[in-house]
Amino acid sequence: MRFLALVFLLLTFIQKHGHALDASVTYATFNSSAGSYIEIYLHIVGSTVSFKEIDSLSSQANVDVIVLFKRNGDILKFDKYRLNSPVNKLPINFVDMKRYLLENGDYELEVSIEDLNTEDNARSFSSTFSVNYSGNTAEQSDIQLLTAFRRSKTDGPFVKNGYFMEPLPFNFMDYNAARLIFYSEIYGAATYLDEKFTVRYFLEELRSSGKGSPILVGNQQYASKAINVILIQKDISNLPSGNYRLNVEIRNEADELVSFKHIDFQRSNPYLNLENSEAALNDQAAAFINQLSKEELRFSLKAIAPVISQTEVVVLNMVIENEDDIEAQKRYLFSFWARENPTNPEQAYTDYMEVARAVDNKYRSGFGYGFEMDRGYIYLKYGQPDDMVYVDTEPSAPPYEIWIYYNFPKTKQTNVKFLFYNPSLAHNDFILLHSTARGEKNNPQWQIELYNRAPTEIQGSNYRDATQMQDNWNRNAARYFNDF
Repeated sequence: MRFLALVFLLLTFIQKHGHALDASVTYATFNSSAGSYIEIYLHIVGSTVSFKEIDSLSSQANVDVIVLFKRNGDILKFDKYRLNSPVNKLPINFVDMKRYLLENGDYELEVSIEDLNTEDNARSFSSTFSVNYSGNTAEQSDIQLLTAFRRSKTDGPFVKNGYFMEPLPFNFMDYNAARLIFYSEIYGAATYLDEKFTVRYFLEELRSSGKGSPILVGNQQYASKAINVILIQKDISNLPSGNYRLNVEIRNEADELVSFKHIDFQRSNPYLNLENSEAALNDQAAAFINQLSKEELRFSLKAIAPVISQTEVVVLNMVIENEDDIEAQKRYLFSFWARENPTNPEQAYTDYMEVARAVDNKYRSGFGYGFEMDRGYIYLKYGQPDDMVYVDTEPSAPPYEIWIYYNFPKTKQTNVKFLFYNPSLAHNDFILLHSTARGEKNNPQWQIELYNRAPTEIQGSNYRDATQMQDNWNRNAARYFNDF
């Protein structure tokens, strides 16, 4: 399973733009006697859609879901359906799962979700994936992360091979998650492997400086079958906060690698981090933290918001808001830099803060520090763009700026674009309008919003579904965005 969705979780950066439909879209591919297929898992956050009252004791949310499978821009498979939440007195989260048979090949997946009870409350997600089950060797399905599982004798969309499995939304494990649970399938082991084979799994922490050493390493041996079900759970109660990669290998009896798959996830365990860093504050290595003034400490904490895992922002905000507990603020800041660079946290802090201060000076506005504004936030999160286009001379658009990243290792994309615009015309108040980066704001109607001073020149007659403006000699954003 791979992460497809944005994780919209109480980010200050996102909050200032208002609440919007929040959903997790994840997927995994499998094989069967009927053919290869993909499972798409939806998790809708109930507090971000509108529940329509049915009677005085119950209400229900309704969303339309569109699923597109494309190749080179051509639609190969299409599905549209309505998803209704369970009837409940208060808003609740709700889930869905769909299976689609697919031939081998490379695909572009697009999933759109629209709240039917609130106008313009919608999200679109996109990703690419491959289906490649030849049947000519022992093969491995994608990895599916689970919140929980149990044996089941009944049929249902979430039941497979005798187990009811609850998918993990957002590929995120909070501090309440005590177990890492993952599911996978092995095909053709009875034909192409020895009588027994081994599943080896391990975690790697993903840091800005590279991958950490393998941790939580385990092995399990299986008797070869036509289809082997792999369902493993491990205790992660002492796993610190961070971004991790779960690697799963299939090895034959000679310990030769036969197949390999991986999946990334986020872990938030802030209380463990704070406890572990309390004693470390007394070490000489933490002297640079202890020397910070109250104002410098607050500034430094706010500056790391763009580069910490999105799920840790909630805890970071709590630490910042608790102004009376200076020691807790110091512990949090030191634990972050000690995790980033265990051998020299002070150097990592110094190098980063040099950039953060420059970003603050360049993008600061009356609404916050420069790195709290969208351009500064993206700059710290992804680094300096390779190219920029700034335009403030188009009469039907406010000033806008396009950033281009030719290589984008965060998502393994190339030629990634960000478009910011300044509808308020206030100093440095540029807002992210659209991006092609996976996990960032993707707005199909960005042209309509950018050129809203020319509403009569929308291309097509349906304003609600329109995505483009009529071409104009003084309307260049699409050309800049697409041609760079």
